[in-house]
Amino acid sequence: MKAQGKYGTRNVREHLTVARSYRYTKSMAQTFLIFDFGSDEELAQQARHRIDGWKQGFRLDKKVLLKFDRSETAHGEGESEEKATAKASRKKGAKAAKDEKDDKENIQLIIRLDFSDHERLSHQRWLERIPSEAPFKDTQSKVIRQNDAEFAGTAERFESLPDDQLKSKY
Repeated sequence: MKAQGKYGTRNVREHLTVARSYRYTKSMAQTFLIFDFGSDEELAQQARHRIDGWKQGFRLDKKVLLKFDRSETAHGEGESEEKATAKASRKKGAKAAKDEKDDKENIQLIIRLDFSDHERLSHQRWLERIPSEAPFKDTQSKVIRQNDAEFAGTAERFESLPDDQLKSKY
């Protein structure tokens, strides 16, 4: 079946099956914000609650995603620390040992801003707002944009983390 159109005769079946690139469906610009909370669990919880409130209030469900990266801090003592923790658990009980282990954890919050091209102004405003707000401004932060060399590694790291790794104290 042939169709006569503005650009000449074209096979209709070919027209329907050819993949087209549309000018409004560009890839979304992503930016990562990394905040280092050290071992401050309460401040990390406050930050998560703040982001969740913004997501709900401003309808930012898929545009602002967050994940926690917990890693053990390296003190250089290695096995002697593990032995000390084991002794402490025997002496003080399991809860005290858990608290000591939490003190050695390094908590990083990774936020991915994922706005489309036509939302550049919103993207810029959130990029400026988040680091200037209360739970975030006292922490060490880093912004990684799509053009940065670290972007690919950070994106892989973000995807490999579980969705919600924050421990609840309640």
